[in-house]
Amino acid sequence: MSVLPKSAYQYRLHLTKGQQRLLEEQLEECRWVYNQTLAARRDAWEQHQKTLGLYDTQAMLPDWKAVRKSLKRVHSQVLQNVQVRVDLAFKAFFRRLKAGERDAGYPRFKGGGRYDSMTYPQYGNGARLEGNKLILSKIGQVALNLHRPVEGRIKTVTLRRSSTGKWFVTFAVEKACEQPSDVPEAAVGVDVGLEKFATLSTGEKVANPRFFRGDEGDLARAQRRLSEQAKGTPERAKRRKVVARIHERIANRRKNFAHQISRKLVKRFGVIVFEDLSITRMLKKHCLAKSIADAAWGQLATYTRYKAEEAGRRYIEIDPRGTSQHCSRCGAVVKKSLSIRVHQCPHCGLEIDRDLNAAYNILRLGLQSQGLRLQEAPSLSAGE
Repeated sequence: MSVLPKSAYQYRLHLTKGQQRLLEEQLEECRWVYNQTLAARRDAWEQHQKTLGLYDTQAMLPDWKAVRKSLKRVHSQVLQNVQVRVDLAFKAFFRRLKAGERDAGYPRFKGGGRYDSMTYPQYGNGARLEGNKLILSKIGQVALNLHRPVEGRIKTVTLRRSSTGKWFVTFAVEKACEQPSDVPEAAVGVDVGLEKFATLSTGEKVANPRFFRGDEGDLARAQRRLSEQAKGTPERAKRRKVVARIHERIANRRKNFAHQISRKLVKRFGVIVFEDLSITRMLKKHCLAKSIADAAWGQLATYTRYKAEEAGRRYIEIDPRGTSQHCSRCGAVVKKSLSIRVHQCPHCGLEIDRDLNAAYNILRLGLQSQGLRLQEAPSLSAGE
């Protein structure tokens, strides 16, 4: 029996107006601590060439509480976690500097209303679950939609306010994993694309839903109406929420779609092979960046990875170079542009869809990386 990496369970909270007001006040206090911590670390370096660490800034909290009494309305460990976030932001900044990135991204101050979550780092200390109620320090009982039971040992509790004003709670849990006895023997290679969202080495194709493209017109109209209103007016705030709702709707549909596809893959196959795509790099200099972002390939891979770990399946990622250019039958290199949708090999005569050819190559490379061959999986064939 092994312990899986942390999993997350998310539920919608149903707050009273008073509870929502108290939580929003706590978020503002967290935002103040974030900015104050960031300023302290910046000033220490600029004025004294001194580096402040996490424990240095946490030692400042008691003095801040003595001056700013409203900080006492927030659980102490939540405030400490805010400073942990600042520390992580600086560590990421220095890591990017060391890697030689041109735009390392110095940590930024949070503007009003721009701090949207807070974390209780120890379950039971400030936040705990009792039946279908969440008990929060300084708030009381909060109703939540517990649509499925929380499985495993809860480690942390995070409250988050969405851009549309909805509140959610996320439980990060650890749970033991027993190796299941019903793992399928079949393996599959998955080639993601734009014309088809995914092509499986079984020959099946998953249509690209293009969720953003479908709502692009509604979003453009809502953004035009938003731009017509003067900044700081109530009407602009209302129209900003309309834009946020459209973005939320697109994100929810995309997320649900990725969950459905990943669940089907994990149920059917014991070995699942994806390409290790550098999506961030692809988005930077590519005429198809909007379509790539809309497809959310990384989301599908992430969901498939953790579902495979929970179900005892084997998830593999391979180097994507050459998967579309090599012939899956003879291995010859057949150069072709993105506009050519059929793989035609002049050496062995194989003629198949280019995405299916890539899916065969992805599967073959994935199995080879594990010391396996296609012949060892009786349900598979190499492009026949």
